Amino acid sequence: MGHSHWSDDFYNDREAERARTGTTAFKHHADIRSGKVARGVHAKMNPKGITRESRDSDAHPESVAIAVVLDQTGSMAGTPITMQQALPKLMDEIKKGGVEHPQILFGAVGDESNGEAASLQVGQFESGIEMDDDLGRIYMEGMGGGSFEESYQNALYFFARHTSIDCHEKREAKGYLFLVGDEMAYPHVFRDEVKKLFDDDVQDDIPTEVIVKEAQEKYHVYFVIPQGTNHASDPRLHAYWAKLLGPEHVLLLSDPSQICGAVATAVCNPGQAAKLASSSANVRL
Repeated sequence: MGHSHWSDDFYNDREAERARTGTTAFKHHADIRSGKVARGVHAKMNPKGITRESRDSDAHPESVAIAVVLDQTGSMAGTPITMQQALPKLMDEIKKGGVEHPQILFGAVGDESNGEAASLQVGQFESGIEMDDDLGRIYMEGMGGGSFEESYQNALYFFARHTSIDCHEKREAKGYLFLVGDEMAYPHVFRDEVKKLFDDDVQDDIPTEVIVKEAQEKYHVYFVIPQGTNHASDPRLHAYWAKLLGPEHVLLLSDPSQICGAVATAVCNPGQAAKLASSSANVRL
């Protein structure tokens, strides 16, 4: 995937048509809410039995894989809308930062252990307007449990074992994985959830810290915490992710509108991102 080019004009034309017709960018979500389709993952966002690829092409000879996985539970459920509205800004900031061939995958994560119907949703690595398609397929389930945990470990498992990216395989340059959320992961990637979500057979539960290290072999992994969500100000949250990923990979934002800036800064100027992340105060990007 990722053979097309981004165009603000294409995006603006789509937004104008939606405004004219009164339709939403998030058709799958709307169809579930209206009862037209059953609650669950869109067929094109289902992680079962698939591998997502970021490949070089004539159009993008030096692709850079960037994955942004948004928590869609509770107070985080609006983040896919924030990202969809800011797509032109995201692409502009990344390209102005010197990354000419980004291939961006959007996904969403929820709480598999509390029975969500769409606890992991993954799009394709794309370079053009197809990113908008994938964001529009996200179901913002808005549930989650009360355990101060979400199933981020399942997203980490997917990117560790079910992605193949040329920037790493051809050029030994890591891709970028951003988990956007406000809770901790569960302590393990649970064997039964791996079978259900991915149709993989693993012998035992996998400790989350083990799957983190595996994902970090291919990706610079960041956890992004926007203020205004349920647990954003809880010091335990920052301490947990700082221990797992390193403090320079935990970005505290003033509000969700800063997510695009956080992603672009980490991809284009990681030294600046690390400097900002070193503070326990709100990070303004």
